[in-house]
Amino acid sequence: MATGVPGVDVLVIGSGASGLAAAVAAERAGGRVALATKGSLQANNSSKAQGGIQAAFGADDSPEQHAEDVWRSSHKTSDPRLVEVLTGNAQSAIHWLEELGVEFTRENGGYRLARCGGASAKRLLQVGDRTGHAITKSLRDAWEAGEGTSYTNSPLRELTEVDGRWHARVGEHVVEAGTVVLAAGGRCYAEAERSGELSTNHPNATGEVTQLALGLGAEARDLDALQYHPNGGAWPPNMQGYSIPETTRAYGAVLLNADGEEFTDSLGPRDEVSQAIFDEVAKGKGTSTPDGRPAVYLDTPRIPEADADVSLPYMLRRYRGSGIDPLGERILTYPVLHYQNGGLVIDTDAATTIEGLYACGEIAGGTHGRNRMMGNSLLECVVFGRRAGEASLEMARS
Repeated sequence: MATGVPGVDVLVIGSGASGLAAAVAAERAGGRVALATKGSLQANNSSKAQGGIQAAFGADDSPEQHAEDVWRSSHKTSDPRLVEVLTGNAQSAIHWLEELGVEFTRENGGYRLARCGGASAKRLLQVGDRTGHAITKSLRDAWEAGEGTSYTNSPLRELTEVDGRWHARVGEHVVEAGTVVLAAGGRCYAEAERSGELSTNHPNATGEVTQLALGLGAEARDLDALQYHPNGGAWPPNMQGYSIPETTRAYGAVLLNADGEEFTDSLGPRDEVSQAIFDEVAKGKGTSTPDGRPAVYLDTPRIPEADADVSLPYMLRRYRGSGIDPLGERILTYPVLHYQNGGLVIDTDAATTIEGLYACGEIAGGTHGRNRMMGNSLLECVVFGRRAGEASLEMARS
């Protein structure tokens, strides 16, 4: 078995937005940092995130209003302390990303802001409809420009504490670290495989690291609360499981049943919109795809072409490449498994209930409660990833 970097301060597990943010933050604070990931650095859910990232920049908005929307959308199940950190640090997270090279879409001298489901104001920033790709690329570039060590194709297989230090077996390597940051994501791909459903997730989203942490005695919450993305692609076959950006609804698209009737608030919280679709189909008012899958219509021709060209270019290319023009005809949609709302219990510095072990991103629970708003996942990754990186380094040096 090969030996890893001896005596690093911080070992990060996972290369999505949260893991990269933690690694960059710790490394830039002067730490000796290693990052291990299951596949390549690019293989993660964050890179697939399209809709955007929330931050209260609007004149009619505030971090407190954002926090209230999170609390309400979670049905009062989120941790208010974590929510306050999330929304209170949103603007600084955006500026940090800009310093790293992310160029958010702008108009009229400011950010182009959209209203997303469950929000009381326009606060969704975007990079077209490939926001996650842009964020992870800039974070990855920053990480690779530093002095840290990457272990790719090296899943976490074992983690033990010995005399106040962590010993991790990642792939064929053994790494010793003062602290460990778990940022390995959720398990929705594995859950979809088990249930025969579709999922938006990367195939690496299988949840082993959560189970490993639970085996060490870490506390968790809401692990049963898996979220459906209301608008999974239902047809054509190559779009099945694709997460149609929810900004389609922000820019005017509405959900329709087989009779062409609106049956829900298309800008409601994710769980309510998904449940409304399930219920409509159960009542016999849905339609079906040519291969027999249930569906309803997303009336995308209502989206102004100017908005679609700026904020939905990737979606347009994908559908048009499959012979469907979303601005000329309705598209078929149905909820797909998307996100693990619950996870490991953390405090405001992303520390788990095990000393020296931190968690951020989808593997951590509490920030969203049992139902997440769109645009808050990437925000959580950046806000709590940075905090995890900085706090874990401080502890490693104490």
